[in-house]
Amino acid sequence: MSRIKMVPIILCLMLIFGSLPAFDSAQADNGSVSITATSLNVRSGPGLSYPISGSVNKGEKYSIVKEEGDWIQISLNGSKKGWVAEWFTAKEAPTTAASPAVSSNSNGSGSVTVNGLRVRKGPGTNHQVVGSFNSGQAVEILGFNGNWAEVRTNSIQGWVSKEYISVKESKATEAPAVSSKTSGTVTATSLNVREKPSLNAAKVGQLNYGAAVTVHSQSNGWAEITYSGKNAWVSAQYLKIGGKSTPDNGKPPTPVDQFTGTVTASQLNVRDKNSLNGSVVGSVSKGQSFKIIDEQNNWVKIEYQPGKTGWAAGWFFEKKKNGSAASPTQSVQNSSVSMLHNGTNIRKGPSTGTAVIFRANQGDSFEILSVEKDWYKIALPNGSSGFVAGWIVSVQGTAPQIERPGAEKHTKNKTIVIDPGHGGRDNGTTGVRGTLEKTLTLKTAQLLYDKLRAAGTNVILTRNNDHYISLASRVSSSHYHNADAFISIHYDSINDRSVRGMTTYYYNSKQKPLGEQIHSAVVSKTMLKDRGTRFGDYHVIRENKQTAVLVELGYLSNPTEEVLVNTPQYQEAVANGIFEGLARYFKNN
Repeated sequence: MSRIKMVPIILCLMLIFGSLPAFDSAQADNGSVSITATSLNVRSGPGLSYPISGSVNKGEKYSIVKEEGDWIQISLNGSKKGWVAEWFTAKEAPTTAASPAVSSNSNGSGSVTVNGLRVRKGPGTNHQVVGSFNSGQAVEILGFNGNWAEVRTNSIQGWVSKEYISVKESKATEAPAVSSKTSGTVTATSLNVREKPSLNAAKVGQLNYGAAVTVHSQSNGWAEITYSGKNAWVSAQYLKIGGKSTPDNGKPPTPVDQFTGTVTASQLNVRDKNSLNGSVVGSVSKGQSFKIIDEQNNWVKIEYQPGKTGWAAGWFFEKKKNGSAASPTQSVQNSSVSMLHNGTNIRKGPSTGTAVIFRANQGDSFEILSVEKDWYKIALPNGSSGFVAGWIVSVQGTAPQIERPGAEKHTKNKTIVIDPGHGGRDNGTTGVRGTLEKTLTLKTAQLLYDKLRAAGTNVILTRNNDHYISLASRVSSSHYHNADAFISIHYDSINDRSVRGMTTYYYNSKQKPLGEQIHSAVVSKTMLKDRGTRFGDYHVIRENKQTAVLVELGYLSNPTEEVLVNTPQYQEAVANGIFEGLARYFKNN
């Protein structure tokens, strides 16, 4: 066939194949988004100028078709598509065949290396002490933030200095405590089955009460079993290993809906699933009581608002059977206090104005007789009784831990938007030793986030990963959440490497008091050179209708200061300073 005759055929084939759908792009998995706004408009194009074609609701998940600027095209029903504003969504990574690896620095087990290690409500020394650990005590590690570790035991959860924790990663390859196969029976109402021996591992199924399983090994409180023909893991504390396949009485446990739970934590998050990985859907407060609808793996399901249910950590509930009257002393039965300091005063009455009748030292333990106001009435060795202030002791047992309001009382229930500067394709400045500003701002923001959340503050991060967010989106987040304060976090740079110190910027007089309080508190905590609080024409504060400031927390262009700002001690001091500055601002406004 001649070359001339081939040309029309080739052109026809190009037209035919060019009109066919792009199979590769249709099959691509671009990940998905979860809607974070209560109700979010879906538009026909990527912008507010396009008409509204529908709406989606909070918590709903949709596949990503493509992205354009600050807008995401999502797949709705069938072939229908629409655009939503990216700043009202939370992205999820594309799915792969392989299960996500469990990071060794974010979970596992460990043991305490010192006596009297204080456990605090949040990651910082400014948070309330909720208990203490002794050397050798085993803990479950939930995660790290700066130089703090979040840990948990059967009786307490909180934050400790990570330098006093010896970490042992949970691995399926560890030498098992049980070397031969044994039988086991599920003792929980419903028991989660996971891919790996960790609460952060993917859930592959559930087992009901009385189900029989084959146990291959045990490791760090987890039992390896066979599930659907594959090896999987369950919490060993909810298995009866060996012996009969059912309890001796042959009866299932009392249904959980026969119980009521009273919240013992000051502020407790309610989540959409029975895991710390669940999204927060609400909160409950100390003293509130709820009927327990379900209970799984130490989590309880409650109706926290009329018509709304969720999961909360069961170890922060005092349970009693419905219909049974609790005695007045039930909440303190079998409870004791441990002294946190040497020379602790025990007084005649529940007030600092009464006489001191006894002195106790760190580690001394006393039985609790009752709770009066913010004081514990305790039994003394000579048979008499006395009172000790609740905020200077730790509690063992069911008695509530008394807290003395500190800075957290001024930030509680406030809405704070924290804005880690830069991200994604925008690195910000780069230090002389290679530090990326976008990485450091996120590190600071995440530590501050945990401190504020532990104090009962409603906190929003404009970004929680290395993702580009436009300036307009950051400001929109402040407006949408009606923020009581917006803090944009940055690190500075200049050609002169000798320049150092901290500067705080505001745009208008409304913002100035917040800037001054945060600036003075951070300078006091970090001892950085004070470069002052001054006017700054920056988009995130200029266009912000809420009270907003921008902080420059040191110069990455100064080699010495770059080393300093990267240390856990500095990050801790900065976060404490911003926290304290916010508290001072809200106290006075």
